[in-house]
Amino acid sequence: MILLEARIGLSYRVASIHLPEDSQRHLSNLGLTVGSVIQLLSKTPTTAIVLVKSSRLAFDQSILSQIDVVEDSWEQKSIPLSTLEVGQFAYIDGIFAAKEAKRRLMDMGLTRHTKIYLRKVAPLGDPLEISLRGYELTLRKSEAQLISVIAAEKDEKEVVRNGN
Repeated sequence: MILLEARIGLSYRVASIHLPEDSQRHLSNLGLTVGSVIQLLSKTPTTAIVLVKSSRLAFDQSILSQIDVVEDSWEQKSIPLSTLEVGQFAYIDGIFAAKEAKRRLMDMGLTRHTKIYLRKVAPLGDPLEISLRGYELTLRKSEAQLISVIAAEKDEKEVVRNGN
């Protein structure tokens, strides 16, 4: 399947890139190579924002239609925190921010396997408020897009509400 047809929130592995060599070299410098694991953060009919390692890259239709991808079954359940629904619980799977930003998020308690609860989202979608480790934290949507989470099972919900 081509990247233009990919679904938001799923992880994909780049199978092939059908672009001129200089364009492939430029994408390679950005971290996008054959075999790379990428995640689609947002999408319109002609553009998309893709998470590659810790970088968000925006591509138009001319690039998206030239990159073949396959679903990466290893990380299928991982979605960006920004796409979580209000009232959902999740576990943090990874933080894909740059060095200083990643350190700051981790210092706030956002570490791998931490259970979180999405409490509120502002009317325009930014910022959003989560509960974790007994306190509330407000994040920008751009920060939440860099945090990958795995939705919790339904029987696990009450544990976080009670503060455990």
